[in-house]
Parts: sequence; C-alpha cells; structure tokens
Amino acid sequence: MSNDYRLSYGTHATPEDGRCAMEWVSYLAGEPHSDHPACVSPVVRAFCTTLNDSLEDGPRQRLRPYLARTIGTAGDGFDEARSLMAMDWLTRTYVPRWLAVAGLTESAQHIAGLEPLLDGGELRPALDALAAARRQTRATWSATLGTPRAWAPWAAGRAAAREAAWASAGAAAWAAARVAVGDIEGDRVRAMAREIAGDSAAAVARSFRSGTGRAAARRAVIAALGPTLEELRVSALALLDRMLPTVPLAMPVVENAALVCGAADAPASAADIARR
Repeated sequence: MSNDYRLSYGTHATPEDGRCAMEWVSYLAGEPHSDHPACVSPVVRAFCTTLNDSLEDGPRQRLRPYLARTIGTAGDGFDEARSLMAMDWLTRTYVPRWLAVAGLTESAQHIAGLEPLLDGGELRPALDALAAARRQTRATWSATLGTPRAWAPWAAGRAAAREAAWASAGAAAWAAARVAVGDIEGDRVRAMAREIAGDSAAAVARSFRSGTGRAAARRAVIAALGPTLEELRVSALALLDRMLPTVPLAMPVVENAALVCGAADAPASAADIARR
C-alpha cells in the first residue's frame, strides 16, 4: 500500500489539503473531489464519515481496506437493513459493553439478549430496558463522586470520558441508524445509549487521577478506558464489514485502485446482509 494513501480528519477544499475516507472514495470512483460520493449508500457514507472523524489518526487508517467496497452501494436496496443493523449494534452491542464496564452485568446480558431489530424487533422493549439501565448507570456515577467539594476537579474528566465513549463508535452507529430510524423513539435510544456509555465511562475513569485541565483528564480517561475503546473500534469495523458487499461493485479503473483491498467472493445478496 502506498505511503501517501492516508485518511485525514475532516473535509478538505482541495485534494492537496488531504482526503478523508469518503473523499478518497470519490477519487477512486472517478468522481469530483467531495465527501459525498454519489456512488455510496447514504447509510454507509454517514457511518464512514462519522467514524473517520471520531477516530484518532492511527485507528482511522483501518477504514482503508473497506473503501473500494463502498463503491456501487448507492441505490442497491439495502439501506433500510443497514440502518437497522446500526441501530441494533448501538443497542445490543455498544450499550451492553459499557454496562459491563460499569459492573452492571445482569443489565448488560439482558439488553444483549433482546430480539434483534433487523429480525423485526421493535424499539419499545429496548427503550424500556435502556431506561432501567440508564437509572443504574446514573446511580453508579453518582456513587463515585464522594463529597460535593470533590465534584469540580473531576468535571473535565467526566466530559472527556463521555466524549471518548461516544466517539468510540456510538456516534458513527447513530449517524447510520438515523437515516432510516430517525423517529422519536430512535432519538430516545440514541440519547439513552449516549448517557449510559458516558456515565459508565466516567465512573470507571473516576478512579484514575487526572490532575487538572482537559489534557490531563483525557490522558487519564484513555489510560482507564483504552481496552474498551479498542474493542468497540474493532466491533464497529466488523459492523461496517457486514454492511458491505464482499467485493467492490462497479469499481472503476483509476490510477490508485490498487491502494484498496478486495475479496474474491461474490457480492452479498439482500438475504446475506439481513442475516449478518
């Protein structure tokens, strides 16, 4: 893989300024420079764009092998399934992982065992379970605070923990889910998932001395939550893999097409995606 093929944060006015994941896809597909390539499903585009900007520079490069497979996904009829997959992951993978981090194993197992949304499950059971878990994580966080005078020094740490938890892939999953599940119940799932993850992360990171200031708080959070953040990054990439065909579709011949990886299998069918 060429050393100059690097995914950068954010959008860029010109290729000389850099390229994010979707700007590279525009290039590979022979489209004008843009982070909204017409050849890519809006669900996939939302997921990749948000994950690109949520990840640190090193982990961001893990998106590269998937880029060619996003080409040709626009209008393929799978977007509702993809969006439900993202909502299902947010509910039954992301939330239980943070509940487990907070020591709420029973709640984690209950939510992970809910009926998969992509199999016709409804959001109402998930909402009820998330509401109960939300009360538990709030209590867990409150129990770590101690006396009121100890709250202020940890304010930056709590903010950093909540930010890191959501950026670990929750934001990307919601960006994809909201394309087809953007109603009031979907918004409530998103809000509770974010709160559960944030309070769980903050409660764990609370035991690490953060010093003062946002930078010190962030270092403490990463030290406390590093393994969990990495697990969720890996899981998020596995989710992206399930959303995509197994080979690039309508792959154009461009100068740097060899920079991305493909597979030898046949493209996934609608049934394949729904089963994943």
